[in-house]
Amino acid sequence: MLSRIAPSSGKLLISEPFLMDPNFQRSVVLLTQHHEEGTIGFILNHPSALLLKDLIPELGDSDFPVYIGGPVATDTIHFIHRCYDKLNDGEEIAKGIYWGGNFEALKVLINTGNIRQSEIKFFIGYSGWSDQQLKSELVENTWIVSDQYHPDIVFSDDEGEVWREVIVNLGPKYAHVSKFPSDPNLN
Repeated sequence: MLSRIAPSSGKLLISEPFLMDPNFQRSVVLLTQHHEEGTIGFILNHPSALLLKDLIPELGDSDFPVYIGGPVATDTIHFIHRCYDKLNDGEEIAKGIYWGGNFEALKVLINTGNIRQSEIKFFIGYSGWSDQQLKSELVENTWIVSDQYHPDIVFSDDEGEVWREVIVNLGPKYAHVSKFPSDPNLN
């Protein structure tokens, strides 16, 4: 098993380079919840074609991008943020990174221009695993668990670089993997 770190809230799941599941191809998932019943997280680097104002019209001109958090409950909206000082709500899942909060207060902050895109990320749906399912996928080396990342990567809008950067941050043992082609037949 490649992953030597156990999954927990605030850790990243990094997909192996040739994972062909289109839901998780070259994905980086921020885990927000991990316990005996299962695991929940959000894919950080799969943007949708939607903006937040497309989903919630009362947010006016909010051009916040919306990401595909995962294939589960795609009729729901979730958010992570690093602006607890403004929102005064949310569950801290990693140092300075929060999950959820008072959405009505958030709408006011968005409509008054008091939240920047670099402080928050919105998702349609989420990624979820039963406890045994994730354990099995880790044994199969589908994922590497990491706690080696800078919080800025979570809020990055350079989706193409997120997977590569977190692979490089794993150290020299893994850095070469970041240069593998998406399609192993092209190697």
